[in-house]
Amino acid sequence: MVQLKTIDLFAGIGGIRIGFENAGFETIYANDKDEKAALTYGANFGDIDVASLFDVVSERGMKRIPKKFDILTGGFPCQPFSIAGYKRGFADKGRGDLLFAVIEILKKRKPVAVFLENVKHLMHHDDERTYKRIEDEFRRAGYYIKGQVLNSMQFGNVPQARERIYIVAFRDPRKLMKFRFPDPLELTRKMSDILEKNVDPKYYYTSENKIIYPKLKEAVKFRDRFYQYRRVYVRENSRKGTCPTLTASMGTGGHNVPIIRDLKGIRKLTPRECARLQGIPESFIFPEGMSDIHLYKQIGNSVSVPVVARVAEEIRAALEA
Repeated sequence: MVQLKTIDLFAGIGGIRIGFENAGFETIYANDKDEKAALTYGANFGDIDVASLFDVVSERGMKRIPKKFDILTGGFPCQPFSIAGYKRGFADKGRGDLLFAVIEILKKRKPVAVFLENVKHLMHHDDERTYKRIEDEFRRAGYYIKGQVLNSMQFGNVPQARERIYIVAFRDPRKLMKFRFPDPLELTRKMSDILEKNVDPKYYYTSENKIIYPKLKEAVKFRDRFYQYRRVYVRENSRKGTCPTLTASMGTGGHNVPIIRDLKGIRKLTPRECARLQGIPESFIFPEGMSDIHLYKQIGNSVSVPVVARVAEEIRAALEA
């Protein structure tokens, strides 16, 4: 079996890389401009090119991008397209317009396939004009695309309700016809499968926190479900044992970090537990001394590895058909 080569753009901590390597691909280049995420990536995979993708593309001949690879992958910035943000889309300079740097790479390097991940709302942003423009830009670059929203708990067997759009493109339209997104799976992983046994006391809320603790004590009643502190109120996840979507804002001001009640009290999830909800393997290294704030952000910004791996397997099947 030929080992197809990928480049890992907007690499973050390497979730897409893990998924594709689990499906038998080889990563030969990685890029991300977030220096803290790059430290985590480097601890697990080695070299990563830390720079804005615009800077990489603007260099003469894009000399930092390998001349030959098979698949371009990337979870390009989602904030400009998120229903929770300002929704500025392509007008969000330095984030929303980074997709055009990807298009330039496709025009110059012509890989056989593309894999992209973003928030669900990308498909509906600006009355669906944004997604239509993506289709048009890809077509002008010589690619045919297909996108579908997949929920991690239905397609990745992880107990996290995380809906994301996955976009796959091929230069050969016949390969696109061969490609299909994976079928749903039965959710067998439980809340208890991701929880740690001995948790550092620093993750527990106490009466010393006079603002948050009274609200948590009143709202967090059950041990079989997840909760979230949403700045001014506590939200209970109605589906037992399923965590709400992990976000990049976790850890900042106590906002959005999933909360549970266990035998010792009320606490937030640890970074390792959040990583398990993304399907990130136990062997994954968190750099020593990295603050929880940065780890929560990096994990929330990452992807559901099992979903990526299943889509990658279907890409391989289409290419080998």
